[in-house]
Amino acid sequence: MTALTLSTAGAATLRADALVVGVAKGVKGPVLAPGSEAVDKAFDGKLAAVLATLGATGAEGELTKLPAASGLKAPVVVAVGLGAVPDKEDSYDAEALRRAAGTAAHALSGSKKAGFALPAGSVEDAAAVAEGALLGSYAFTAYQGGENKLAPKDAKSKDSGPKQPLAEVALLGGKPRDKAYKAAVERALALVEEINRARDLINTPPNDLYPESFAAVAATAGKEHGIKVQVLDEKALVKGGYGGILGVGQGSTHGPRLVKLAYTHPKAEKTLALVGKGITYDSGGISLKPAGHNETMKCDMSGAAAVFAAVVTAARLGLKVNVTGWLALAENMPSGNATRPGDVLRMYSGKTVEVLNTDAEGRLVLADALTRASEEKPDAIVDVATLTGAMVMALGNRTFGIMANDDAFRTSVHEIAEEVGEASWPMPLPADLRKGMDSPTADMANMGERMGGGLVAGLFLKEFVGEGIAWAHLDIAGPAYHEGAPYGYTPKGGTGSAVRTLVRLAERTADGDLG
Repeated sequence: MTALTLSTAGAATLRADALVVGVAKGVKGPVLAPGSEAVDKAFDGKLAAVLATLGATGAEGELTKLPAASGLKAPVVVAVGLGAVPDKEDSYDAEALRRAAGTAAHALSGSKKAGFALPAGSVEDAAAVAEGALLGSYAFTAYQGGENKLAPKDAKSKDSGPKQPLAEVALLGGKPRDKAYKAAVERALALVEEINRARDLINTPPNDLYPESFAAVAATAGKEHGIKVQVLDEKALVKGGYGGILGVGQGSTHGPRLVKLAYTHPKAEKTLALVGKGITYDSGGISLKPAGHNETMKCDMSGAAAVFAAVVTAARLGLKVNVTGWLALAENMPSGNATRPGDVLRMYSGKTVEVLNTDAEGRLVLADALTRASEEKPDAIVDVATLTGAMVMALGNRTFGIMANDDAFRTSVHEIAEEVGEASWPMPLPADLRKGMDSPTADMANMGERMGGGLVAGLFLKEFVGEGIAWAHLDIAGPAYHEGAPYGYTPKGGTGSAVRTLVRLAERTADGDLG
């Protein structure tokens, strides 16, 4: 991953491939942000005017490259837009800083080192710039740049392979010897390393990432970070009566798994349980998805990836809270062994569910995991899932929905998500939609009314949460996987959506502020 340092060098004397400065959108043109003073001085105080001449406005996401002036050791200056000038000087929004740093870092792919002279006058600003730069530097290249065996052995390939991420970020303007700044940078490194590991898992092709191999990754990480890992294979799932997970996974040659990751702290007073949907590939099963809807279904394990990353991050940060992660892993495939529409599954809770649509499989694996997580009586449960297309229809591709059995807890999770820069929106669980899941054959069906389908899925999950336990459901179907061009710190492909929210929730819980 990209290296990050708090540099003691000044912007003018730093030896790097480029210097990154911030520029805001003012009433009369671009306005330089704090941190750019030394660079502006090298341009004789005319950097803003030069940028305006080049068409820069300071709008968010805008990026302008120009040759450096004499007096700067770096050959290139990169000006990145921060959006509107804030009402108060030096009070740039943390998310604006993250996005600007991410935009610049992505644009500098292939470079060895860049100095980021963005606003970093506070610990919070420095942390935001660090997170954005590291997130924006991400690239998934594991399957690119292979040897061309058809080329002559003595010929030099014109294809030098994929462009590598920016190798090093030098964060300028901070206080390298200040403990708070050091802690903020260390947190950013740990957090982003695990977000990027989640992104790698999401982007890995399903022929290489399936329940057993995902479980192996979790077991390896557990050994590295002192996390206790338990893996239930098919035999254990049958013995335990996990009918939901088994029913979804029985059509595949790759058997399902339920993985428990337990991070504990000796001084912890609270326990947080996280449950992730881990469908490593979703064909829809017998209710096969239509053409054009299968190509990105390797991302249907994004919830499990987020939970995995959050538990490991909590362990790396040494948070004073017990965090248990449950990865409900299965591959949903059509075959002679697959669950059929009309089949009835007996869930781990003992309830029976009539499967009306095998493509509504995520709620089935989550139901078993939620029941199992509830048995341990945690103080709160949060599940994360790419659950419904209905939620994408409601909130678009960049915002996830939050449902809960407790209004105060839902509000707390929403506030935390907004604080860390993850777009989200609180959604209701209307009681009248529950009747649509009544079944003449079983205790309930896995489908209900078509309208409000994302809320119906939330009501289904609610049935499997233990009594008296605060629970929230994050439907990340929109933001979990980005199919367009990169923007800000968001790459093409897996995004690592919800990891930052889960980690901050764990930090709040550790501080005694569960909400």
